[in-house]
Amino acid sequence: MLTFQHTIAGDLITVHIPQDQDDLAAFAAWVTDADRRGPIALDTETSGLDIYSPGYRLRLVQFGDADTAWVLPWEWGGMFAAAVRDALRRIRRLLIHNAMFDWLVLDRHAGVPLEWLAPRTTDTKTLAALIDPRQPQEGGIGTGLKPLSAYWIDRLAPDTQAGLTAVFRSLGLTKETGWAGIPLMEPTYLLYAGLDVILTARLEPIERRELSRLGVRRELSDYEHELARICAVMQRRGIVLDVEHTRRLDDALAAEAEEFAAEAARYGVDNVNSTAQVADALAGMGESLTETTASGAVKVDKAVLLGMADMSLQWEPLGVRTPNPLATAVLRAKRASKWRTTYASTFLDTVDAAGRIHPMINTLQARTGRMSITRPALQTLPSSDQMIRRCLLADEDEVMISTDFAAVEMRVLAALADVKRMKEAILGGRDLHDFTAAMVFGPNFTKAQRKLAKGIGFGKVYGGGADTIQRQTGAPMAEVREALIAYDRVYPEIKRASARWQREARATGMVHLSATGRRLPLDRDRTYAVTNYACQSTARDVLGQAMINMDEAGLTEYLRLPIHDEVLVSAPADRAEEIAREIERCMTFPLFGVPIEAEAEIGGRSWGSLYGADY
Repeated sequence: MLTFQHTIAGDLITVHIPQDQDDLAAFAAWVTDADRRGPIALDTETSGLDIYSPGYRLRLVQFGDADTAWVLPWEWGGMFAAAVRDALRRIRRLLIHNAMFDWLVLDRHAGVPLEWLAPRTTDTKTLAALIDPRQPQEGGIGTGLKPLSAYWIDRLAPDTQAGLTAVFRSLGLTKETGWAGIPLMEPTYLLYAGLDVILTARLEPIERRELSRLGVRRELSDYEHELARICAVMQRRGIVLDVEHTRRLDDALAAEAEEFAAEAARYGVDNVNSTAQVADALAGMGESLTETTASGAVKVDKAVLLGMADMSLQWEPLGVRTPNPLATAVLRAKRASKWRTTYASTFLDTVDAAGRIHPMINTLQARTGRMSITRPALQTLPSSDQMIRRCLLADEDEVMISTDFAAVEMRVLAALADVKRMKEAILGGRDLHDFTAAMVFGPNFTKAQRKLAKGIGFGKVYGGGADTIQRQTGAPMAEVREALIAYDRVYPEIKRASARWQREARATGMVHLSATGRRLPLDRDRTYAVTNYACQSTARDVLGQAMINMDEAGLTEYLRLPIHDEVLVSAPADRAEEIAREIERCMTFPLFGVPIEAEAEIGGRSWGSLYGADY
C-alpha cells in the first residue's frame, strides 16, 4: 500500500493507493464503513477532455470522505478495475464535482452506466452555481473545485495544482499533454487525485448549509440534477457527422480565408488579426474611427467592421451605406478561419470511431443559468446558417426535427413584467412584432420600422442600449431614440418592473431572485441588466422544464441538442410527424397566464436541411 499524508485546514488527511489484493480488501472494507456514515466523493483522472476520441484513457478512479481518500489505478486493469466497479455498485450516495464529465467517462470507459450513477449523485459544482453563479472575473468565487476549496475550506487548497503543473514541465509535458503522459505512480499526481475527493467531501456540507441560509429551495437543486442527467444522455448519444462533407468544407473554409486575406493585403493589411494594421488602412480609406477600447486604442472589432460593411450584427444587409471592401474582406477572412477552427476542424478532430461527435453540454454555463455547447461551440452559430449545420446528420433512416419556442423572450418578458398590451396581443394570437410596430409607429408601419420595433424588444430583454439597437437595425440614431421613448409609452410596465427589480436587488445584497428561485447577482454599475437576467434565466428554465417534460414522455432517446430556445431531435422518418407533435406538446404550457408555445419543423437528414440545405 502506498500512503501519502497532507494537511487540509489544519487536519491531517490520508491518501491510500492499493497495490495488491490485500490492499483492495482494505479498500472494500472502507467503502462499507464510509457508505454507512454518509456520501462518498468520487472523481476520475483521464488522458484529456474528449471522452469519445480515439485513444482516450481512464487512468485513475478515486473515492474519499472528509479525511481519507483511496486512489485506484484503473490503468492496471484486472482486480483494480473490478474493485472500482464493485464499489460503484455498492455506494448509495455519491458526491462528484462536475458530475456529467465523470458519469460519461465511467459510462464509456468503465462500463458503468450513467443511469446507475446519476440518481445517487450530488454535484457540488451545481450546488456552487446555485449559491453564486459568477466566475472570479465577474466578482464571484467561481465554480471550479480549487477556487471553491480555497474560499470555503483552506486557502492553500490550490497548491497541489501548481505543484502538478511543475511536474508536467519537469517531464517535458504541457498542461494539455501532461494528463496523458505523466507516469501513473508519480507521487504529486496521486496526491492531487486523492485530495480532490477529500475536498469535494468537505465542500458539500458547507454548500448545503449556505444554500439553506440563503433560502434556495431543494427542488431547484433536484431540477438541475435532472437536467444534467438528460443532457448527459444526449452527449453520450452524440450526433452523426457527415465526415466526407465536413472534410470538403474544411478545405473550402481554408481557401476562403486565404482568398479574403489576400484581398485585405491589397489594401495594405498583411495580417487581418492586427488591429493596428486594419485601423490604419481604414483611416487611409477615409473611414472615421471614433470608438476606442478601455486602453485608448482605436476599436475595429466585429461590430465596427460590420457597420462599415453595411451589415447588421446578424450579417444581414442594412442598405444604409456603401460597403467598405476592406472591412468586408477582413470580416470574411476572419469568419472563414474561425469557422474552420471552431467547427469543421473540431468536428474532424473529435469524431469517434462510429462517426459521431459528442458536443459538450454545459447546463449551467452563464450567470443566468443559460446552457452552452462546447467542442464545438454550436450555440454561437448564426441563426440563419446552413453551412455548418449541414455537417450534422440524423441517424440512418431518420430525419432532423427542430422545435423552437415562439417568441419566448418576449413572452417571458410579458409574463414577468405583467405587460398588459403585450399579453393581450399574445392571447389574441397577434404577431407580437407587427403589433408592437403598429402601436409605436401606427398601422402603416414599414418593414424597417417593424425591424426597429423588434430590435427594441430584444434590446429590452438582452440589455442592449440605443447603440446596439442602431447597429442591429441600421436605423438612424435619432429614430432609435424616438422609438425607444414611444416603446416605453406603449409598454410602461417594462420600465416600471426594471426599476422595481433594481430597488429590490439593492435591498437584498445586489441579488435578483428569479421566477424559479435562482439567485442572480447584479453588478453595481450595471443594475439595469436585471431585466436581461430575469428574462434570460426564466427562458432557460422554461426550456429546462420542457426537456423534463420530454424525458417523462419517453422522448429522451431522440434528443440531440438544446441550443438557445431550440431542441434538436433525430426521429425515425415514419414517426416524425407523431414525435414532432409530442415535442410541441411538451414545450407548451402557461407562464403566469402567458402561453408558452412551440412549433416543430421536420427537415431532411441534415440539420442544415432546416435552414435551406438540400440534404
